[in-house]
Amino acid sequence: MADFTALRNAFRKLHESGCFVMPNPWDIGSALYLRHLGFRALASTSSGFAWTRGLADGAAPRDSVLGHLADLVRTTELPINADFEHGYAPDPDGVAENVRMCVATGVAGLSIEDSTGDDAKPLFDFSLAVERIKAAREAIGSSGVLLTARAECFLVKHPKALDESIRRLQAYSAAGADVLYAPGPQDPETIKALVAAVAPKPFNMLVFSKGLRVADVAALGVRRISTGGALARSAWTGFAQAAKRIVESGDFSGFDHLMTGVELNGLFSPK
Repeated sequence: MADFTALRNAFRKLHESGCFVMPNPWDIGSALYLRHLGFRALASTSSGFAWTRGLADGAAPRDSVLGHLADLVRTTELPINADFEHGYAPDPDGVAENVRMCVATGVAGLSIEDSTGDDAKPLFDFSLAVERIKAAREAIGSSGVLLTARAECFLVKHPKALDESIRRLQAYSAAGADVLYAPGPQDPETIKALVAAVAPKPFNMLVFSKGLRVADVAALGVRRISTGGALARSAWTGFAQAAKRIVESGDFSGFDHLMTGVELNGLFSPK
């Protein structure tokens, strides 16, 4: 088996101080371009990858996701953090089995969320959610993979999203999570409260607001910034707008200001 120790050590070191951006490519090409720009670590995006397969977020099967993660690790030679959704199993034993397979792809980190995908009961019960993080921690073992635990309270519109997020994140931290994450809020006061609640462990913030800059987020004490499906959505938006103009008005102006084929071929040609 390949030795991924160096990638995992480099990823862990990024979390020791400061603030870094970990953008989310959706396929090999987008990952290679982000590496070209100089990003030091990347994360998969469940939504972005699912859309490449013509599926809704959450509908990509586990084995397809595992193959995608292995491709990202192999082709970028960068630390990859896996958006491993809810571990592809409701029970702790199932989570543990799937996490072991995720670790085997060579990822440097993985995240486990506490959402069920069931609108009637969108979050796993508190005690079960904690047991699932414990199971993921045990499955990771001594591999060096960084475990991120996600509280999805804001995304599922929990009536007391901040309080419940803090309760869950603190419990996940005690259960062995290395990084804590509550995607959704963009306002400074909420972010500062979340950062303080999980300190001294690092907090990951999902940024999708155009009004924020890296320096603004860093000043809040956030250690890691991810972009989720936003980069994939930006690509889909450009594509959709250009295609719609052709259909609706016979207008090819959506092709203005494009990267050239020469540029892209130069990026992807063997060096």
